[in-house]
Amino acid sequence: MDKRKLEHYRKQLLAKQEEIRRMVARSDEDGREADREITQDLADRAANSYTKEFLFHQSDDNRRILTLIQDALQRAEDGSYGLCVECHQDVQAKRLDAVPWARHCIECQEKQEKGLL
Repeated sequence: MDKRKLEHYRKQLLAKQEEIRRMVARSDEDGREADREITQDLADRAANSYTKEFLFHQSDDNRRILTLIQDALQRAEDGSYGLCVECHQDVQAKRLDAVPWARHCIECQEKQEKGLL
């Protein structure tokens, strides 16, 4: 991958990383706020519990994406960014445009989703 494209993807990754870090911090704060709310009504308690569970799930997904972004940034540093971690072929540019932290080419991603990798 040429340096110009690599720098373009690196900037996308850093911007997304910052965006997700803000989202995780906000979810954590919203979860703490939900814990502080004193609810007497059973329906309010159920809604509060649902909100906390939703925020936990959202935060967990965001933390997983953060890890994938950090891995992609490391691959950019070591020169392996844009190569499938499984078959070592080029990851399609359209895939990287859509998901710059993608680890697999489309074929290997489909295999992974089917449990074949």
